[in-house]
Amino acid sequence: MSSLRPSGLPSAQGLYDPRFEHDACGVNFVVHMKGERSHQIVRHGLGALCNMDHRGAAGAEVNTGDGAGILIQIPDTFFRAVLPFDLPEEGHYATGLAFLPSEASEAAVARDSIERIFTEEGLTILGWREVPVDDSMIGSMAKSVEPSFFQPFVVGAGLEGLALDRRVYLARKRSEIELGTVSEGGVYFPSLSSRTFIYKGMLTTTQLGQFFTDLNDPRVESSLALVHSRFSTNTFPSWPLAHPFRFIAHNGEINTVQGNRNWMRAREALIQSDLLPGDLDRIFPICSPGASDSATFDEVLELLHMGGYELPHAVLMMVPEAWEHQPSMPRAKRDFYRYHASLMEPWDGPASIAFTDGTVIGAVLDRNGLRPSRYWVTADDLVIMASEVGVIDVDPARVVQKGRLRPGRMFLVDTAQGRIIDDEEIKSHLAEQHPYGEWLASNQIELQSLASQPHTLIAHDAVVKRQQLFGYTNEEMKLILEPMAKNGLEPIGSMGTDTPIAVLSSRSRLLFDYFAQLFAQVTNPPLDAIREELVTAVSGTLGPEGNLLNPQPSSCRQIVIERPILDNDELRTLVHIADHEGVSDFRTVVIPCLYPVAAGGEGLAKALQNVRRLASDAIEAGATMLVLSDRGADAEMAPIPSLLFTSAVHHHLIREKTRTRVGLIVEAGDAREVHHMCLLIGYGAAAINPYLAFETIEDLIAEDRTEMHDPIKAIGNYIKSSSKGVLKVMSKMGISTVASYTGAQIFEAVGLSHDLVDEYFTGTVSRLGGIGLDEIAAEVAMRHRLANPENPTQRAHRSLEVGGEYQWRREGEYHLFNPETVYKLQHSTRSGRYDVFKEYTSRVDDQSRNLATLRGLFDLRVGARPAVSIDEVEPISEIVKRFSTGAMSYGSISAEAHENLAIAMNRLGGKSNTGEGGEDAERFIPLPNGDSRRSAIKQVASGRFGVTSEYLVNADDLQIKMAQGAKPGEGGQLPGHKVYPWVAKTRHSTPGVGLISPPPHHDIYSIEDLAQLIHDLKNANNEARVHVKLVSEVGVGTVAAGVSKAHADVVLISGHDGGTGASPLTSLKHAGAPWELGLAETQQTLLLNNLRDRIVVQVDGQLKTGRDVVIAALLGAEEFGFATAPLVVSGCIMMRVCHLDTCPVGVATQNPELRARFSGKPEFVVNFFEFIAEEVRELLASLGFRTLDEAIGQVELIDSKHAVEHWKASGLDLSPILYLPEIAEGASRRCI
Repeated sequence: MSSLRPSGLPSAQGLYDPRFEHDACGVNFVVHMKGERSHQIVRHGLGALCNMDHRGAAGAEVNTGDGAGILIQIPDTFFRAVLPFDLPEEGHYATGLAFLPSEASEAAVARDSIERIFTEEGLTILGWREVPVDDSMIGSMAKSVEPSFFQPFVVGAGLEGLALDRRVYLARKRSEIELGTVSEGGVYFPSLSSRTFIYKGMLTTTQLGQFFTDLNDPRVESSLALVHSRFSTNTFPSWPLAHPFRFIAHNGEINTVQGNRNWMRAREALIQSDLLPGDLDRIFPICSPGASDSATFDEVLELLHMGGYELPHAVLMMVPEAWEHQPSMPRAKRDFYRYHASLMEPWDGPASIAFTDGTVIGAVLDRNGLRPSRYWVTADDLVIMASEVGVIDVDPARVVQKGRLRPGRMFLVDTAQGRIIDDEEIKSHLAEQHPYGEWLASNQIELQSLASQPHTLIAHDAVVKRQQLFGYTNEEMKLILEPMAKNGLEPIGSMGTDTPIAVLSSRSRLLFDYFAQLFAQVTNPPLDAIREELVTAVSGTLGPEGNLLNPQPSSCRQIVIERPILDNDELRTLVHIADHEGVSDFRTVVIPCLYPVAAGGEGLAKALQNVRRLASDAIEAGATMLVLSDRGADAEMAPIPSLLFTSAVHHHLIREKTRTRVGLIVEAGDAREVHHMCLLIGYGAAAINPYLAFETIEDLIAEDRTEMHDPIKAIGNYIKSSSKGVLKVMSKMGISTVASYTGAQIFEAVGLSHDLVDEYFTGTVSRLGGIGLDEIAAEVAMRHRLANPENPTQRAHRSLEVGGEYQWRREGEYHLFNPETVYKLQHSTRSGRYDVFKEYTSRVDDQSRNLATLRGLFDLRVGARPAVSIDEVEPISEIVKRFSTGAMSYGSISAEAHENLAIAMNRLGGKSNTGEGGEDAERFIPLPNGDSRRSAIKQVASGRFGVTSEYLVNADDLQIKMAQGAKPGEGGQLPGHKVYPWVAKTRHSTPGVGLISPPPHHDIYSIEDLAQLIHDLKNANNEARVHVKLVSEVGVGTVAAGVSKAHADVVLISGHDGGTGASPLTSLKHAGAPWELGLAETQQTLLLNNLRDRIVVQVDGQLKTGRDVVIAALLGAEEFGFATAPLVVSGCIMMRVCHLDTCPVGVATQNPELRARFSGKPEFVVNFFEFIAEEVRELLASLGFRTLDEAIGQVELIDSKHAVEHWKASGLDLSPILYLPEIAEGASRRCI
């Protein structure tokens, strides 16, 4: 049971889940280098904290802070003066702050229980002190969950210093695990040590010193102070989540924390240390369930330190610098990192981590350097490090040294030695503690050094049969496999996606398609996989791990692989590894992953259980590597989906605590796309052999169906593009190394049942439920029948299905925009015929035959309120003011198309959006006929293309693009052949040079950085509203709450299906979630936080009809963006070749000849939006609303009871989308 679960956070409800809360922070420490204690150091720390007020935050109550705290050395003199009992000499007792239940009787029970546990651990509590506080200034929210504050004084016979701390650590962990959380009558110890003491709480920076009155006593002295100010995305009070933690204060995000927690749980079976006596099961789990990423990091760091590592050593194990591509790094240091990489994966993400044990104090920066840390040293031995300059007033004349912490570097002050120890000295000292190079040379084996075992080529008919078995389509062969093998690059597409999500598709879909990639936005930055490749790594190791607390030469006895994708020869080498000289201690076991197809879901469940049993048996028999293989299918036996058996085994072995005893290799016939590789790695595979992809490439060349001629080169290109693609997907979440990504589960499930996810994908979010093993087995059976027909001589069974997932095909997947709907939309808007427009909308809205969207499952509860006459509903002219066109940049679309949209929206009183390509200043001047080509919304994206002061002041709205629906976690992309001179002029760039915006903004690495840019933009144009554009994903609601607290005026939630001029196909299809989920979560979270009335919520992503608008309004949106539909109205025919500059109708091209074909007119776009508004009026009237304002957030008017019966969709539970949190009477559901 967690002692860290936020006491004030609501439980999971609707789409809100407290585990997706984020925070960002300001960190500072001040230390007297020579170790001289004074009260002035404490005052410096508190003063610095107040000067970092902008890095903290308050929510709905200005006097309830997100959290502030200070760590100091134990003020021994002060405690002796105020205690009624005697203390042994300093260092021979431990003390710390304890958060106990607020009720006196419950607190007394808790103290008694703590004393019992400490006695059982051989310790004695001399007495308790009630810590005095003044809570008169804190807000009611903080006060509502305020604990009581007590301070135990602990001794152990013959124990002092670190030895005492180790015994106290065991007792404290037991107390927190056995007694539970503060809100449950349990306990939380911010600190309990013989060396340090922490005061912290749910306070603002200025309240900390007032609240804990001890801090104002001049007898409270220390030679160091570590302070922290917290900015959370929520407004829910939580006392334990304030920093510092016991050893660290952290500014950043640990993006890989879920995987790190899983790996730590798996390692627990091997963890033992003579320094921590007894059965350590009593202090497991090391990582408390529900703890924040910073708290979890601190818990593991504490274990390492208590287990015998020096504190800097333990920090560098968890946050190593980028060593993989640093040939100039000293060999000993490189060997130090290589060795420790075999013990533990990096805890990856943007991080500035300050740490101390009370004697040394220092800080380390993540390998990318994505958090600021600056330091000053004064002539009188004061050392200051902080998130920014100016936290403490220092006379510049006294400063003898100053600088900034660089990526991967450590800064350390040792008060015992009285000096600063630089990065090189720290790491040289640690690298020389053991002969790491010798250990590695004797134990690690490079896979490339082993003689390869050639594979056998497969006959064409057998390859086709396997392709049918695993659902290959002609489209995938042409658009994905062939480009990857030919060019070594990810395939590019355009125009977004308008096909059903997997759970709504009537076709057989791979299990991979039920998962969406998560990505970083606002609270932490994505990485730039192109420009920051130096700090990334795709290499890894295969084999067992050793005891984390007892490093031995044998701990690195592993196989080193250059990348996670293995070709067929490499897999054979690993399968037969025992045949090679010098590696006979390695043993590989191949486990078949098949099931009797006729047995359906029940047979699949039994087969999975058998695979798990075989894995456990193999480990007990001494296997060091497991190959999970789906080869060997026949007419009776079908392959289990590789993602299912991989995750099932991975989580089974974690629960058994045997996962770290083997390397997991997946031999998969269904894996071929980048997304597939990412999922397999993310759910535990150390290496993947997509054997059928390789056989397909070889077959294409052998059958002369491609321009490629060299299969070795083609397979090498495919592996290269797959590895680069994995790196790019990792980078979206700010993860640098495959080792950190392995098992990190950076995905959400869309359309999988909770039971299935809990059993086989433990820890993954699946918000709507969905299909289970029965439906998965049915989809496998559909593919199996195709490969094993009753009449195998029929011609149809010897060819692949057409596909139609990426481009519309008559026999392919359903598309919302198909030739019929495109024709109806263009004809109605060009002829001004509302009756034809209604035919278009009826085809889009009538999804009973072809389910395509979540909103297609909803019904409007007409009759729940008395209908009103349409004459009483607000006019079209008012409704269209809420409409805007999407952010389509000049460059991706032609000047004619861009200006056409702007003129139309200005005529209507709506808003057009520049996109991220700037806007020619000539467009700011109205045309002679009164029309205006000026876009009301000016976008500010990471590339800052075309952003000037003139650009900013000529705007009604300024939109900060944090992510894009079609490719969240990536920057905008304009191929070089579309950067014509006139485009380059507007973007202030060079003609012919491709433009790729970096994934992160250079000045936004956290939520408080965003607040700074919002502030700056409001200063640049104080008349404009400032938007923040986010993309729907699980947790977007908490980010939106943080955006509101950062003083944005509008938050835009984009759906995953938004359009684009150019994007990798894996992003188009597999990143982000439907806007229905993101919008509903945002509305619910803002309501829970009492922030809904502060901010306007906008939505976009394949909005096409008035019904879409009304459903979005009922879910909480006030404004609505349209992009693809207005382009179609302007002439787009969905050729999906925008990235090639060959648009035949002049919409998405810069070619003058093609632009001449542009046939769009502003009148057509005006007709479209007026038709949409008229349809909105009709629906509002039927629902009993006179204005859209009345409808916003009235989610009760949506019904899902009559959702279409469908063999997959019927398992969905849509109630979380329609959940309405408890809100105060009269609380607004919209911005006022």
